[in-house]
Amino acid sequence: MPRKLRSSNALWGQLAIVLCAFFWSTSGLFIKLVDWHPLLIAGGRSAVAALFLFVFRHISIRRAGAYRPKNNPWYLAAGAAAYAATMISFVIANKLTTSANAILLQYTAPVWAAFLGWLVIKEKPRWEIWAALALVTAGLVIFFREGLSLGSRGSLLGDSIALLSGFFFGANSVCMRLQKDGNPADSMFFAHVLCAAASIPFWFIFTPVLRPANALAILYMGTIQIGLASLLFSYGIKRISAVKAMLTALLEAVLNPVWVLAITGEKPSASALLGGTIIVSSVVFSSIVSQSRKQA
Repeated sequence: MPRKLRSSNALWGQLAIVLCAFFWSTSGLFIKLVDWHPLLIAGGRSAVAALFLFVFRHISIRRAGAYRPKNNPWYLAAGAAAYAATMISFVIANKLTTSANAILLQYTAPVWAAFLGWLVIKEKPRWEIWAALALVTAGLVIFFREGLSLGSRGSLLGDSIALLSGFFFGANSVCMRLQKDGNPADSMFFAHVLCAAASIPFWFIFTPVLRPANALAILYMGTIQIGLASLLFSYGIKRISAVKAMLTALLEAVLNPVWVLAITGEKPSASALLGGTIIVSSVVFSSIVSQSRKQA
């Protein structure tokens, strides 16, 4: 491929990831603005996203013609369950703690992925992963130090669920790697179906307030914040390296609390910012070292 064409593809890929991270970053704000039970928000958002992605999935299948990658049903189910759990726990965490806490703790996912990859698919972590684990542990100690004290701005339960969301997100990435010979995107589609189905009983228990603002927020999150963002990420990751995509996606962690602060006035604590900075920095460090080794 000519250098000029490669450069153009990389530029469009980079822009796609930037736009994806921008849309992702608005989740915390809209979750805060919708006064529904967290499971209704997660289920409603996923129901819209499933319909949105179904259309593009159908189009891609038609374009693929007779060829269609086969997925291992166990890996497909595990990936869908892990991603559905990620979305549900993230929405709950956003309702129980600050948006900054929720997004920063979810960014422990790459380290969880490395650890789970070692246990499940025997990909032994190298020294940079162990170093990142040590730094993440230090960051979590700082992060939760204030949560264990009286008068904390964040909720210890919410922070714990946010950390669990990062674990599930890491597990999902391992399941996606196990589907490398299939079509990993199918896990994302079925995750939304599973998330929407899991929320059905709660629609009868917690009656939502059907205001136009709530409906429009759910519609936006399903079609743009998750649906379109997924398509942009799929486009971009094919054109730039994984480490560049991850570093660009960190824009989400920066913008997410900014939107919430600007609209609702919610401020993260100093301990959360310090601990979150250590966590995100350790992930960036380990990813750069790993990518440098692959290119050597």
